[in-house]
Amino acid sequence: MKNFFLILFISISYFSIYSQNTKAQSLSPSFDSTIVNGIRQIYDIKFADAEKTFKGLIADYPQKPQGRFFLAMIDWWKIMLDPDNESYDEVFFQKLEDVIYQCDQILKKDPDNEEALFFKGGSIGFRGRLRAYRDSWLKAADDGRLALPIVEKASKLDPKNVDVQLGFGIYNYYADVIPKEFPLIKPLMIFFPSGDKKKGIAQLTNVALNGMYAKYEARYFLMTLYFSYEDNPFKAEEWAQILVKDFPDNPVFERWLGRIKAKEGNYFASDSIFKDVLSKAEKNTTGYNLVSVKREATYYIGFEYRLMRSLDSAKVYFEKCAKYSLELDKKEPSGFLINSYLYLGMINDEWGNRPVAINYYNKILDLKEYKNSHTIAEEYLKTPYRR
Repeated sequence: MKNFFLILFISISYFSIYSQNTKAQSLSPSFDSTIVNGIRQIYDIKFADAEKTFKGLIADYPQKPQGRFFLAMIDWWKIMLDPDNESYDEVFFQKLEDVIYQCDQILKKDPDNEEALFFKGGSIGFRGRLRAYRDSWLKAADDGRLALPIVEKASKLDPKNVDVQLGFGIYNYYADVIPKEFPLIKPLMIFFPSGDKKKGIAQLTNVALNGMYAKYEARYFLMTLYFSYEDNPFKAEEWAQILVKDFPDNPVFERWLGRIKAKEGNYFASDSIFKDVLSKAEKNTTGYNLVSVKREATYYIGFEYRLMRSLDSAKVYFEKCAKYSLELDKKEPSGFLINSYLYLGMINDEWGNRPVAINYYNKILDLKEYKNSHTIAEEYLKTPYRR
């Protein structure tokens, strides 16, 4: 159910963010190009540059909500780089309130103002999206209730806009797929429009190829849906490669490409990508210098070393992964921790260090089960692992 409501808020927020450019173009070419440049700076993780760009836009066009809205999106990406860090939440909420207030002032004079409707709906949608991430479900649901009619009204004002298809594409796809993945959600769908995943993919592809503001987000969603729901990592890679080429220092996109390569079975390529990720982390590159990034990178690097039979190196990286996991796993053990313990046990069994291996298998049994981790650990406690 959580996944479903997150998708609802994502759809609501993206109906509005990236679909407003018609009136912007009527102001001046520089207005639109400034927004596009600022969006690229956000994806490039050049937050200081993006902040300068959008503060300049606010100074030049104080009556327009775009500058304030995308200034808030800088904080959104700071949150996305490190979702467990809640230190940016209040600043983000306050910036969204500033956008909502400005839009309300515009709508008092002009109730059908397209820009004000889009950015008010988008701000409420993003507020609900973060509240959903933070499990504040009553407030999140109320934001969904407030945002949806605003966005629906706004979307009718410019139905030919390519970028507006992003939100519809996201909704059409996930409203079809999520209830099938989570049958308990099906009864709730009577309160929402039905989805169509083929139509959703077609809409997202159109935006990814032809959108102005929204093409990067469309590419991101195509990459993730092909990976997670369509079980087509090769199609996911097509979009990941484009994103990484455009934004080589965006850790979210680069890590996705590494995961995709691993899912394809190309562990050599995955290892190369995650070594680059770890190198950037060690250089303290923004967005890479996080424990969660180091944990993922060390896991995949260790996995490739084990495949290559470099067990000494594999042991070092799995130990690092386990160490990082113990720092991060506050609520429940992660798959990274459990799998690292498992591989460390197997490596020690291969070396004949049976007491050490047994210790790792027992650690797994002490943790909440992940997939069939207990069954595997119990098997190797009875019979030592042999390659």
